Amino acid sequence: MSDEEHHFESKADADASKTFTQKAGTIRKNGYIVIKGRPCKVIEVSTSKTGKHGHAKCHFVAIDIFNGKKLEDIVPSSHNCDVPHVNRTDYQLIDTSEDGFVSLLTENGNTKDDLKLPTDENLLTQIKSGSEEGKDLVVSVMTAMGEEQICALKDIGPKN
Repeated sequence: MSDEEHHFESKADADASKTFTQKAGTIRKNGYIVIKGRPCKVIEVSTSKTGKHGHAKCHFVAIDIFNGKKLEDIVPSSHNCDVPHVNRTDYQLIDTSEDGFVSLLTENGNTKDDLKLPTDENLLTQIKSGSEEGKDLVVSVMTAMGEEQICALKDIGPKN
């Protein structure tokens, strides 16, 4: 044995914790799936019959949960698919900044300042106008595969 010390740097990202596997045949409409490396919500599933070459196939039509793009994939129903861990968290909106970021209040009283304003025009307008009117707003933040984005807004009344 040599006395040399070996240091290995891992170049791999810990994607394993961002997704889990599930048989393609068990994924249903309104579930989630990873297509082309993007977390998506399934809007349509159709399954073909078993053909002369073996497996029944599942045809997934899904919408990327962050950019709204439509993606499709065909997978044999007995094969595994990656499914993203998707979480929704509500935060109280404190402020919006000129550079496109929001300041949010977390459950433990800290602030979260690293989240950008949503790209959805309707949601963006609601947040800006509600903030200007001095309303108490709660935003829902969706997190999946290392990305997060504001996806919904609730008005909980005027600020006191």
